[in-house]
Amino acid sequence: MSLLNSRRFSLGSRGLALCGAVLLATACASTSPTADTRAAAAAPTGAPVKVKVFVAAMFEIGQNTGDRAGEFQHWYERYWKGATPVAVPGALQPVYCNADGVCGAVLGMGKVNSSSSMQAILLNPKFDFSQAYYVISGVAGTPPQRGTIGEVSWATWLVDYDLGHRWAPEENKPGEPTFMPRKGYEEYRRFKLNPDLVGWAMKLSADTPLKDAESARKYRLRYPDAAARRAPFVGTGTHMTGDTFFHGPGMSKQAQYIAKLYGADDYVITEMEAAAITLVIKRTHGTDRVMSLRGAVNFDQGHPKESTLQHLDPAPGETAGGFAETVENIALVGTRVVDHIVKNWPTWSAGVPKP
Repeated sequence: MSLLNSRRFSLGSRGLALCGAVLLATACASTSPTADTRAAAAAPTGAPVKVKVFVAAMFEIGQNTGDRAGEFQHWYERYWKGATPVAVPGALQPVYCNADGVCGAVLGMGKVNSSSSMQAILLNPKFDFSQAYYVISGVAGTPPQRGTIGEVSWATWLVDYDLGHRWAPEENKPGEPTFMPRKGYEEYRRFKLNPDLVGWAMKLSADTPLKDAESARKYRLRYPDAAARRAPFVGTGTHMTGDTFFHGPGMSKQAQYIAKLYGADDYVITEMEAAAITLVIKRTHGTDRVMSLRGAVNFDQGHPKESTLQHLDPAPGETAGGFAETVENIALVGTRVVDHIVKNWPTWSAGVPKP
C-alpha cells in the first residue's frame, strides 16, 4: 500500500505502507525461501502429510528468520525452523510442515496471487487437507471508528469489496453510495465464517498480552475516536477483501455500507486476500474450518487535520509505527488457537466442538 504503514503496499487503506516508510527501504515482498534446509521433522516423502492446521501468510521481508519480520517470520520461528521446504508447482513459495501436522506458506499479496498459490497447495498430492483447519494471517488497515494500531481481529465475515458496479461521486446525489452489487456473484462475494470456530478463537486468545509501540501510542492521539485511541486488543468483525486500495473517510463509509448491504457485521479490517483464499478452500473442503486473523498497522483514513493524500504519502516521521509489534501480536494470538487444536486433536479432528 503506498508509503504508509499498512499491508496493502500501494496507495491505500489496506495495511501496507510498510514498504518504504515503515520498512526503511527494506525489500517488502521477498520471494526467496530461507536458506535453512536442514532435515525436516516431517519431510513429506511417501504418504502425504496429514495437515492439521495450515497457516497462510502473504509476504515476508528478506529471509524467514534472523532479520526484520514480515507476516511469516514469527510463525516460521515457532513451528518450522529447520524444516525442509517443500516446493509446490504453481505456488509462490514452498510449504513448511512440522511433525505435529502444522504447515504453512507465503502465498503472495492480492486476490489472484494468493488464491492461485492456495489452490496449487490444496491440490498437491503431497498434502492431505481432508481434516485441516486454516489460519489466513496478515497485516491490514482499520477504520479509526472501530479499531486501532496493533489490534488483532478474527473475522466473523469475509466480504469482497471489488465485485460490483461503481461510478464517480459527482454522478450521484450528494452523500449517496456509488456502489451497486453485481448480480450473479451472490455465492462468492461474502462468507460467514463458522461462529463456533470464531467463538473458540476468542475464548482462547482474547486475553493475550499484546505488544505496543511508543510511536503508535503517540500516533493514536491524532484521532478523536475512542476506538483509535485504545491500546491494542483482540476483537472480531467483518474483513473487507479488495484489490482496490480505497482510502479516506468516504471510501471507508462505503465499505461499511457494503458490509451492511450484504448482511455482514461491522467492517473492521481492510485487506487483500482472505475472501479469495476462502473461495478456493470452499470449493475443495468447505469453509467450516477457515479462520481469518489480521493485525492493524494503519488507519484507512487520515486524522481530521490532514487530507487523504497527506495520509497516503506522509512526511518523514509522520507514519504510525508499530508494525514490528503488530506482526508479533498476530502470531501471539494465532498460536494460542493453533496449539490448542493440535494438542486436542482427537476432539478437533472430526469438526469444531461447541465452545
